[in-house]
Amino acid sequence: MSRANAGPEAPRVDCLSVGILVADHLCTPISHLPKAGELVLADRLSLTIGGCASNVAMNLARQRVNVGVVGCVGDDSFGQFIIDTLQRAGARTEGVHRLAGIDTSGTLIINVAGDDRRFIHSVGANAHLAIEHLPLDALGACRVLYIGGYLLLPALDPPRLAELFRRARAAGVVTVLDVVIPGPGDYRSQLDPLLPETDVFLPNTDEAALLTGAHDPRQQAQRLHAAGAKTVVITCGSSGTIVAGPDERLFAEAHRVPFVGGTGAGDAFTSGYIAGLLDGGDTRQCLAWGSALGASCVRSISATESVFTRDEALAFMREHPLRIETW
Repeated sequence: MSRANAGPEAPRVDCLSVGILVADHLCTPISHLPKAGELVLADRLSLTIGGCASNVAMNLARQRVNVGVVGCVGDDSFGQFIIDTLQRAGARTEGVHRLAGIDTSGTLIINVAGDDRRFIHSVGANAHLAIEHLPLDALGACRVLYIGGYLLLPALDPPRLAELFRRARAAGVVTVLDVVIPGPGDYRSQLDPLLPETDVFLPNTDEAALLTGAHDPRQQAQRLHAAGAKTVVITCGSSGTIVAGPDERLFAEAHRVPFVGGTGAGDAFTSGYIAGLLDGGDTRQCLAWGSALGASCVRSISATESVFTRDEALAFMREHPLRIETW
């Protein structure tokens, strides 16, 4: 095992983005899914960076946030591609571990015109990310600790991760958690130890339905808040966002922008929410940031290509105030 550009100590950053790192292979929208043996043409096939921790780090770097990445990639060309892409964006990669003999995680994303995306995923090196890979000496030095792709990281032990969150919060660090759920299953045993130590929990409504059994996002938010998360933010795509916090229940609309693809939109929202936290914003300001970056993401098929820079995001928020109401 080795680390990319390993230094004598862990990086001191504003946000530590921990979790899944993925090489995305995707196509521009095709007319239909091919039948067996059929060739369907796409205008373009692309290799792009993906995965919650990668996407959030890339997007935060665009907001001029000092961000470090922690995760695992394989000792292969896709792993090098992820590291190079993160470094070009300005993210710190000392915490990216290269694992010999292991494939880098990859997702095949099939975009069909007028339809939702299809995903084929290989967990790869992400399956090996463990507490031992985290730079524990950096936890008290960062301002936000983000874990992205939890529940698709089988080597992260829930009680130990909860203890890590507890230690981080005791040091004044804001803990932010996002999940990726591969399908129906009993995930609460992995989630319940962690939620009471989570300041902001950001599942989408489909994930929250699997976790709570409820289909109304308001019920989802209330149940997850009752399970211990300080603030629950349920993203509902074009239907907006629901929040349940200690003293507030909020609904935020979604911005209307030309839609090209939804890949990475949830991670873009999370990136904006974290940017708002780092700016000292309240929940409404964090929602404005998240909604702006989420809207910017859907203008392209890749996860990060069209996400606003900081100046673009600030201009967009000035020109397009977000409607937020209580419920």
